[in-house]
Amino acid sequence: MTTGVQRPKPIRFTDLADPVFPAAATAIRDGLAGYGATLELAPQAMLSAAVERTGLDDFGDPAFRERLDVLCTSLREEAGLSDAGVAVAFEQLVGNLVNRLRLEALIARHPEIEDVAIERPIIICGLPRTGTTHLHNLMAADPNLRHLPYWESLEPFPAPEEAADETPRRDRCAAGVDLINTVMPEFKRMHDMTVEHAHEEIQLLANDFSTMLFETTYYLPSFAAYYKSHDQGPSYAYLKRSLQALQFLRGPDRWVLKSPQHLEQFGTLYATFPDATFVVTHRDPVDVTRSMATMVAYASRMGAAHPDPVRTGRYWLDRAADLFTGCVRDRDVLPAAQSIDVRFADFMADEEGTLATVYELAGQPYDDTVRAAMRRFIADHPRGRHGEVSYDLADVGLDADEVARRLRPYRDRFLGGS
Repeated sequence: MTTGVQRPKPIRFTDLADPVFPAAATAIRDGLAGYGATLELAPQAMLSAAVERTGLDDFGDPAFRERLDVLCTSLREEAGLSDAGVAVAFEQLVGNLVNRLRLEALIARHPEIEDVAIERPIIICGLPRTGTTHLHNLMAADPNLRHLPYWESLEPFPAPEEAADETPRRDRCAAGVDLINTVMPEFKRMHDMTVEHAHEEIQLLANDFSTMLFETTYYLPSFAAYYKSHDQGPSYAYLKRSLQALQFLRGPDRWVLKSPQHLEQFGTLYATFPDATFVVTHRDPVDVTRSMATMVAYASRMGAAHPDPVRTGRYWLDRAADLFTGCVRDRDVLPAAQSIDVRFADFMADEEGTLATVYELAGQPYDDTVRAAMRRFIADHPRGRHGEVSYDLADVGLDADEVARRLRPYRDRFLGGS
């Protein structure tokens, strides 16, 4: 662990409803707003842009088009986007469409991709703030496991002219991270975004336009209702197909994955990856909801014309209830011989012991080389290096007693009512 480093003092957000941006962000925001004012959040405009940028026109299974239409309608009519937000959303969705085109083109050139085996992945399932990111990053430091770095999650399949060189994709990702850090300089206190950090496969699901990822950035109740009312099996199959292509491009060939979305999709997740090892993380639901809702409320300044932290708090209490309820309802779908529950407090008290238990269950070697790689990661990325956030449920219009009552079944099942 790095010593002698003066860390920033904790902060409490006071501008969630009326964001104050750094002066350095002015030119970025003005440029995005000018661009956004010229755009239309409509499927055809996005499809045309993706075709023009790639020279490709095969998007694969057309079922995604209905989902894209629902998403665009929700973005236009519910999200309350600023012009800068329109630009961010447009580029995000065109990027997803570009990824679709490049995946289909790659498989057309190499049909053997669809025979690649995704064997015994280790899948971390838990809400933000339950230790999932730290656990994921530690396991991603293991050179024997395959993870999805952030740069690759954004552009998983290279353009032909960049196939031999990852540098352009890394550089574009770095530019995006710089933009985030300039416009939202305190976001890294809650979730440190770097080019290389292990990212969630939810980013790959976004290429099929069926995921809760979009809800973490925009207020999209109609899209969320559509998503929750539809079987996610086809989109998880799309995720697996994407992993096959990524594994074909480079190894290793045993994945470590992670996403909170899986908590309400255990049946679909298990059907898609029946030989996986599942690691389900747990923490006091009041603490989880407090920090998760605050993080989303802060991040909303990227796109919303008039951020509403109270609306965000209510929305994410409901979504947290969906996820926690799904975990209580379906936890036993995951076979006991392939799954483990990890309490946040236990993990923090004994990181190496927790990892040893997970590795033993997964049948994955946990030797001195692996331990050394994880220790190097910890030394290079000390927790809390950017400072902490003082969270208060009142900042997002919630009450601790209400949250505790709402989520008590989860607490009773996995935390013993403590």
